[in-house]
Amino acid sequence: MISRVRTWAGSLSRQLALVVVIAMAPVLAALVVVSLLMVVSGHAALLVAAIVVGAGVLAFLGARLIAGDIVRDVATIRDGLRAVGGGNRSVRITTDARDELSQLADAANAMIGDLRGQAAARDQSESARRHLVAAVSHDLRTPITSLRLLTEAVSDDIVAGEVRRRYLARMRTHIDALSALIDDLFELSRLEAGDISWSLERVQLSELVGETVDAMRLEAEAKGVAVTASVPDSLSLARANPEKIQRVLFNLIQNAIRHTPADGSVVVRAEPGDSGIEVEIVDDGEGIAANEREHVFTAFYRGGDQAARTEGGAGLGLAVARAIVEAHGGRIWLADSTVGTRVRFSLPAAS
Repeated sequence: MISRVRTWAGSLSRQLALVVVIAMAPVLAALVVVSLLMVVSGHAALLVAAIVVGAGVLAFLGARLIAGDIVRDVATIRDGLRAVGGGNRSVRITTDARDELSQLADAANAMIGDLRGQAAARDQSESARRHLVAAVSHDLRTPITSLRLLTEAVSDDIVAGEVRRRYLARMRTHIDALSALIDDLFELSRLEAGDISWSLERVQLSELVGETVDAMRLEAEAKGVAVTASVPDSLSLARANPEKIQRVLFNLIQNAIRHTPADGSVVVRAEPGDSGIEVEIVDDGEGIAANEREHVFTAFYRGGDQAARTEGGAGLGLAVARAIVEAHGGRIWLADSTVGTRVRFSLPAAS
């Protein structure tokens, strides 16, 4: 019955007006009946009737004003949600009152904010995907082109002897570069997807850093760069996966060597920090420009003079290092340095 009445009334404003009429009708009827039953003169009865009618009209007009304001708020919310449904994520719904409709508008604004954030995340993800495809395509093109030319030269017997061996060595170099790129991409995708199956153990960083520096020393000496380690044996043990942390060290030390001129130096240190243990790799190379610093750990980032991109690499070394460190619960950053570059990362201490 009630639903049929509301359907008959139609709009919300007419429904509210009907409610006022239903509420006022018994009161007005009662006042009329009382006035007729009273022993009063005809003039007095007319005055009472006029007062009753006037009160009813004022009540009706007041109800219509309130109903109109409510209807405007409802229309504002309706129009805002329609705009959101049409794809507009910059809508802000505001009402004139502080009631349930205002709470509904606040809830709608919160929903719009969530949709806006999701849209921004999708746009960022899509942009990152396009950037990744373009970057991988760029880094695959050069070695594949070189491999094609070298393979054709060898297979057509254009070269022989020492030249042939040199061409085969170049082919091996390109194959190794492609293999490293694929490994880094696979590692990075797994880390960013949260696919981590490492076992963490108590790690003596003085031994791990020493082994890594020794392994990198031949490459450093070939470029005329001195690489040293400065980690006290008394340093607390770290809670980490030694193979993954060694990969971080390899990436950072190799990057430092490549950006350090001959007769320069690279130093690896470790010390207690605010959040566990902090390791730093310091070089006296050309450093990184201020406007590049916030991007250096982004995969394939190319800034001025390819600052974040290791020469001869695919630009993934620092991104992989960041992902590994963060998967351990640590963080990696560029510390202030007057000369060269200081890369620091933290690891949790073993309990």
